[in-house]
Amino acid sequence: MNRKLTTIAATAAVTAGMATAANAEEVRIGWTAWADAEFMTRMAEDVITERFDTDVELIQTGIAPQYTGLAEGDIDLMLMSWQPTTHEDYIDEYGDEIVDLGVLYSDAKLGWIVPIYLYEQGLTSIEDLKDPEWRDRLDGRIQGIDPGAGLTRLSHKTVEEYDLDYNLIESSGAAMTAALARAARRDEPIVVTGWSPHWMFGAWNLRYLDDPKGTLGGPESIHAMSREGFKEDFPTIASFASCINIEIDTLNKYMFRGREEGTDQAVQSFLDEKSDLVDSWVQCARSES
Repeated sequence: MNRKLTTIAATAAVTAGMATAANAEEVRIGWTAWADAEFMTRMAEDVITERFDTDVELIQTGIAPQYTGLAEGDIDLMLMSWQPTTHEDYIDEYGDEIVDLGVLYSDAKLGWIVPIYLYEQGLTSIEDLKDPEWRDRLDGRIQGIDPGAGLTRLSHKTVEEYDLDYNLIESSGAAMTAALARAARRDEPIVVTGWSPHWMFGAWNLRYLDDPKGTLGGPESIHAMSREGFKEDFPTIASFASCINIEIDTLNKYMFRGREEGTDQAVQSFLDEKSDLVDSWVQCARSES
């Protein structure tokens, strides 16, 4: 497969010097380097390329530029819209200018996460973080992810709502899992902002902290979103995105394999081992378009 991968750091770079997606002969899929988004995007890229004989360009950027790119027609498709809470601000701002193609998977979750050894020592709730002993052991730090993520916005809200004397460390999903790996190897205290599905639940024994105030939201569904006009320009591929439906436990399994074997190998294993499921998506797309 001839893969095209574009990395974009800012909204302006999405549009500068490029033809609009509506005039392109390929499907441009935006994605952010989150474990579930990467797996789903790579999987869709393979199916679109091989089964629908259509070129794909992957555009890696932050979540905010993805919504802007969809609204302005510079990105065709994204497979990582967390609703109703995580991306609420983006849906409020851009919802009338983009198209919801449907749910890819449900029962996703955001939260603050600790290794099992801390949970068994009594750190079971966000409320427990108010204890000066826990604050000292954690050095007053919550390890976060990228600044533009909905989880980061909700985590800042959580610090305020629980009146916590902690710093939320903004970094990236990769930096968060690296910090978790270091702490877990040494049985050291750590709290990270995280979500499921994610391969880290296959790598370590982890627990979500209880969130009695509900500031991090409840169950989430992940949706496929497109620019306006995408259905008209690529009807079968738009239908394919609408037909995808995967169980979160299956996604967790293959994401962990991606961590161990590499994402491309995990995607190929999924396409081989779950070929009946993929065939049903393709047949659904062709019957609906």
